[in-house]
Amino acid sequence: MIDSHCHLADDAFEGDLEEVVTRARAAGVTGALCILDATIAKEAERATAVEAAWPAVRFAVGIHPHHAGAFTGRLDEVDAFLGRAVDARGATVAVGEIGLDYHYDFAPREVQREVFRRQIALARERDLPIVIHTREAEDETFELLEEPAARGVRGVFHCFTGGPEMARRALDLGFHVSFSGIATFRSADEIRAAARLVPDDRLLVETDAPYLAPVPHRGKRNEPAWVAAVVDRLAELRETTAAALRERTLTTFGALFGTAGSG
Repeated sequence: MIDSHCHLADDAFEGDLEEVVTRARAAGVTGALCILDATIAKEAERATAVEAAWPAVRFAVGIHPHHAGAFTGRLDEVDAFLGRAVDARGATVAVGEIGLDYHYDFAPREVQREVFRRQIALARERDLPIVIHTREAEDETFELLEEPAARGVRGVFHCFTGGPEMARRALDLGFHVSFSGIATFRSADEIRAAARLVPDDRLLVETDAPYLAPVPHRGKRNEPAWVAAVVDRLAELRETTAAALRERTLTTFGALFGTAGSG
């Protein structure tokens, strides 16, 4: 079993990272994809500790839409800046999380779009998958992914919060879909409907830790060990066993991102 999206370099894990890793391993989590924001220098520093504590971890590096505003008036610097951040960590297997967030609008929308577009181009150039964050911006996210310059890019819609129609749009573009603890929430019927239709070879599971702890841990700091609760709920929805889904999602992760190590 693998946690395909977490933020282990976040402040939230600075005090007990090794204990968090121990609990993940005990729960059967063999690896994780740790997301790093290229604009946050402390995350790059903490990533070294994450790698030491859990050698099986791999990394995705990107400019989150919340922080895209840092490139207002200097968009031409995005390519070189992100390229250096990707090169700085040998275990980087993806560009992300990147995308559009129109819920908070922490960055001007036109800047978000251009930063997203440039990151897609870099991922395509380097043949890396992308990890997509989209919130209240789904149509424009798909529009950018459908541009000729994005043709052939692959990746995953992380922490999927749409319904079956959005899932089909993502699948039609060749993308994977990843479900988080939100799929265990009482009000998440549309998300669960989407989770039923995603094919095995496009389905991933994640925690988005330290955020969005699944039931029965809701309200607490999330951590990779609790991806097991997401697997259990999805297995129930898809009328399979948790053991089978753990193995299947591990294989699917490897096909998209490469082997994340073991233990």
